[in-house]
Amino acid sequence: MTVDFWFEFASTHSYPAAMRVEDVAARHGVSARWRPFLLGPIFKELGWNDSPFNLQPAKGRYMWRDLERLCASLQIPFTRPTTFPRNGLLAARIACHFSAEPWLPAFVRAVYRANFAEDRDIALRGTLERCLETANQDPAPILPRIDDPAAKDALRAQTEEAIGLGVFGAPFFVVDGRELFWGNDRLEDAIAWGVAAARPAARTSGGSSQPRTSRVLPREHGIPPRGC
Repeated sequence: MTVDFWFEFASTHSYPAAMRVEDVAARHGVSARWRPFLLGPIFKELGWNDSPFNLQPAKGRYMWRDLERLCASLQIPFTRPTTFPRNGLLAARIACHFSAEPWLPAFVRAVYRANFAEDRDIALRGTLERCLETANQDPAPILPRIDDPAAKDALRAQTEEAIGLGVFGAPFFVVDGRELFWGNDRLEDAIAWGVAAARPAARTSGGSSQPRTSRVLPREHGIPPRGC
């Protein structure tokens, strides 16, 4: 069973999700498929010209404090970025174009650490070069693909796919291409749903046909904040 992990590099709550999705999925025999996309076109359709955490100061203050607490509980390093949101377009092009490469998860995590732990500008090619090196990749053949029309088209198409699925924020987890779970705090629920749905007994029993998630997978870190 595979869960699609839809993420945006500028998204605060995608950071802890990216740092733990593979471990949580692997413990239950589930694979994670990394699906980068852009929130900008979605926000534009809503009439927003900025992150909702900037447009609503009280919500933003709460989010930053809650994210700080969450990262501490997960033992994930966190430093509030001096600029928010940062532009993740180039990083997303790399992640989308090289989505089948085994080094992709390591690169994605390196970009998130650069943004939310090291306060580095992920819009800069120099930052992405270091992130690729962290993933044990030679940046020389990879970075030029940022400007490749194929990379641009792939990210555009993937963002349109996300919108078509009903994705409106990040992170999102999609099971079986149709069951949507929004937010870092729904990662366990998404995997539990998929595990339960994959069991023949869950589909053929005389009870409800809906997978029961509450007993399949306990929450491991309380209830982390959701997403944006």
